[in-house]
Amino acid sequence: MTLMPESMPMVEVAASYVAGKWITEAPAETIDVTSPTTGEVLGSVGVAGPAEVDAAVAAARDALPGWGQTSPAERGAALGRLADALAARKGELADLTTAEIGSPRSWSTFGQVITAVGVLKAYAAITGDYPFCTTRPSMTGGTVLVRQVPVGVVGAIVPWNTPLFIAALKLGPALAAGCTVVLKPAPDAPLEFAVLTEAIEEAGIPDGVVNVVNGGAATGELLTGHAGIDKVSFTGSTAVGARIAAKCGSLIRRCSLELGGKSAAIVLPDAELDNTVPGLVSGVMGNNGQLCAALTRILLPRSRYDEYVVALTQAVAKLSVGNPADRSTDIGPLINEAARDRVEEFVSRAREEGATVLVGGERPDGPGWLVAPALVAATNDMEIAREEVFGPVAVVIAYDDTGEDDAADAVAIANDSRYGLVGAVWSSDSERAAAVAARLQVGSVAVNSTAVLDFASPFGGFKQSGIGREGGPEGIAGFVEHQVIIR
Repeated sequence: MTLMPESMPMVEVAASYVAGKWITEAPAETIDVTSPTTGEVLGSVGVAGPAEVDAAVAAARDALPGWGQTSPAERGAALGRLADALAARKGELADLTTAEIGSPRSWSTFGQVITAVGVLKAYAAITGDYPFCTTRPSMTGGTVLVRQVPVGVVGAIVPWNTPLFIAALKLGPALAAGCTVVLKPAPDAPLEFAVLTEAIEEAGIPDGVVNVVNGGAATGELLTGHAGIDKVSFTGSTAVGARIAAKCGSLIRRCSLELGGKSAAIVLPDAELDNTVPGLVSGVMGNNGQLCAALTRILLPRSRYDEYVVALTQAVAKLSVGNPADRSTDIGPLINEAARDRVEEFVSRAREEGATVLVGGERPDGPGWLVAPALVAATNDMEIAREEVFGPVAVVIAYDDTGEDDAADAVAIANDSRYGLVGAVWSSDSERAAAVAARLQVGSVAVNSTAVLDFASPFGGFKQSGIGREGGPEGIAGFVEHQVIIR
């Protein structure tokens, strides 16, 4: 069996993509991109400094008037062409994602690529009908024209775990609104952005509408603090999001933040075990557990706790761990050594705190930054149940299902978190599950599934899971300013 990266050529990506061209001058610094499976170098990426960021922002500023004045129908059509261009290269993109992130190849086509295509296709359909200009009667007897105009140049910062999908969540509404964009990929996963820029060119999106600056935290700080940026859109950790929000606040700059999660899946007492357990496992373990929307807290009724724990333990133990390029693999490596060590430390501290590791958590044999998927029995006051582990670790928590409202304790536990990104409710009665879902303090809830995001609907979190929404018409609303003309 061939391990990545031997099946793909070395990829070298420049520090910046400006006005339709990769800037090929040798950067002052480069970063090696390594395979989490083998540790071998997949390629390198240049680091954008002040000059590169200045040039990218200037290109976006120059392109703004022209792009902003195109019709919504034209912008929607361009997004549709971009979706088609990415879909035509889904195999190449999925292979690249598996190589640089470690996403299991069985998951990466849909989880990494088709999701991005779906978001862009949704915006292709939405944009032409979006109410960018409406009229209403004036209270003084005249007419009020309400215009929604582009917020301007957007600095969009993308994480490493699902980079193409998150880029689409930012590009879709920003371009639909008539904004121009400077994207900053994560240094751990920048290689597929070379393919993205080729797709942008194939889609006929004008030069300068989308620009890219590569690099780490220093490049991100240059972008978020740049005087030519009108809005920052960030997806990543809550800690980094708080710093970006503080900077934007000091500059009176618009920002939207999609941050961390510690989401709960509630199993109601009437849920059918055989139909529920596979969804509970996949809701945690997708992309090796490296998803902000992972349903990592599984809340089980005490009346059925033991039977669910047995079934979940068996299901987690059966997951295949190893080379992500092998389509039979369920769990691949974590992104790097530090991530693997962090997950192991969480599991170790959970034991010390009194939690029971029912299965997994050890370091398997084989190449890469692997951790065997773990199931941990805990209470909601333990660290493992409160902090985002960002790895293949599920926590089972018992709730009291006695009394007239047998979901009250589950709802209280689910809401007892500083996060509020997503949730799920499982029941044989979907209407009752939806009623329980409405009591959760989260941005979106799946009923009897793990589909916590709909491509044409808003996505984002309550509390420390973020500010603002991406997706659907509500996503466009985050990239416009309202102007009123009274006549």
